[in-house]
Amino acid sequence: MAVHTGSAGLVKVGGNTVAEVTGFTLETSADVIETTALANSAKSFVASRSTFTATIECHFDETDTNGQRVLIEGASVNIFLHPEGNDSGDFVLQGACIVTGNSTSVTMDDTIRQSISVQGTGGITRTTV
Repeated sequence: MAVHTGSAGLVKVGGNTVAEVTGFTLETSADVIETTALANSAKSFVASRSTFTATIECHFDETDTNGQRVLIEGASVNIFLHPEGNDSGDFVLQGACIVTGNSTSVTMDDTIRQSISVQGTGGITRTTV
């Protein structure tokens, strides 16, 4: 069994690596449609449409013009989430999405944090580099 650490992960917007990423979360889900007939004693379902959302966490970097500054609310982008790195054969999750929100956190004893939320506009593709 392969084991990976999060420190190898990265996020790209189009072909550009987003600077100062500290983590990301991808959530996928699929709707189901009930197909149970009146005479059935147990419910049955079929799979329907799927969707995804993602959150990208970063140290704020105003100079990242091709990464963080592209990920503004309302922007339509293609994201590439690389959980294990960007070497040949590494796993990558990619999809078209709309940026739905940005949150900036400023505290006295920490770095400025940026949290970016996206909503998929289609399915997520699972492939390798």
